[in-house]
Amino acid sequence: MRRKLAAGNWKMNGSLAGLDMLADVAAAMDSDSAEAVICPPSAYLMPAVTAAQGSSVGIGAQDCHAEPKGAFTGDISAPMIKDIGATYVVVGHSERREAHAESDADVARKAQAAWAAELTAIICIGESEADRSAGTTLDIIAKQLAGSLPDGCTGDNTVVAYEPIWAIGTGKIPTLDQIIEVHDFIRAQLAKRFGSDVSGALRLLYGGSVKPDNAADIFKVENVDGALIGGASLKAADFVPILKALSAA
Repeated sequence: MRRKLAAGNWKMNGSLAGLDMLADVAAAMDSDSAEAVICPPSAYLMPAVTAAQGSSVGIGAQDCHAEPKGAFTGDISAPMIKDIGATYVVVGHSERREAHAESDADVARKAQAAWAAELTAIICIGESEADRSAGTTLDIIAKQLAGSLPDGCTGDNTVVAYEPIWAIGTGKIPTLDQIIEVHDFIRAQLAKRFGSDVSGALRLLYGGSVKPDNAADIFKVENVDGALIGGASLKAADFVPILKALSAA
C-alpha cells in the first residue's frame, strides 16, 4: 500500500523563526498513515534538519545540480543534501523549467543524481494554461513523463508530482474530473513503461492551490497519494489541517 505524502515547498520564502512550525507539524502527524516533508530554501536546510531531528517530519531540498561537485557557483549537489541529513529533493518544478530553462533531460539527470546520493526525487510535471486550452494536456504530460523520469524508477527513489502550472499560487483549481483524468493517465503511462508493480508503488502527488478547504476532496481521488503544497505549507495553521485531511482520506 502506498504511504500518503504531503510535501511542503517553501520556495524562496520562510525564515529561521518559521522553522518553529515543524514542532507543530510533528505533533499533529499520524506517521502510520501519512508522511510529511518540508522543503525549505537551501539556506535553511541544515537548521531544518536539526529542528526536525527525532520527529517523523522529513526534510527535502528544492533542487540539486546534476553533478556531484564542481565549479558551479551558487548550486547545491545531491551528495551535499544527503550529507546534512535531508532525504528528499524536488526536481523539475515548473518554476525551474521556466525561469532556468530546464529541459526534461536536465530533470532526468538531476533525478539520477538524487538517486546516486540515496535521496528520493520528487519529479514535477504539469501543463500550462495554453496547453490546457489547446486540449494538449495529456500529450504534454506523456512527453514530460517520458523525458523526465529515468529508467530505474521505483517506489522508494521516486515520487511524481502533477502540478498544472496555471493552478500554482493562483487560486485556480482543476475540477476533480480533470485531476482524475490526469492522475489516471499518469498511472497508466507508468504501468506501460515500468510495469504494474513499479507503477503501483510510485506515489502520485497533486499540486496547485491545495488549501485546507479543498484538500479532503482532492485526497479522495483514487490515484492521488498526497500533495505538493506551496504557500499553505509555510504555517502550521494551514499545513496541519491538510495533513489531517490526508491521514483521514
